[in-house]
Amino acid sequence: MKEFIIKVEGMKCSGCEKRIVNVLSKLPYVEKVTADYTKGTVTIIAESINEKEIEEKIDDLGFTVKR
Repeated sequence: MKEFIIKVEGMKCSGCEKRIVNVLSKLPYVEKVTADYTKGTVTIIAESINEKEIEEKIDDLGFTVKR
């Protein structure tokens, strides 16, 4: 398993973290997801990820992936 860290803008509370974790943890290739609004990061544990799909899911929730 590998660790992927994604910078996300717009998270302001633990509720934001939970929304992202709930959606991304349902993806079949994701082993574990954590989010930290204070750092603006989402950490995904997986063998590999589909970056476009993850970015779309985060965008759909109203947050922005920072490149």
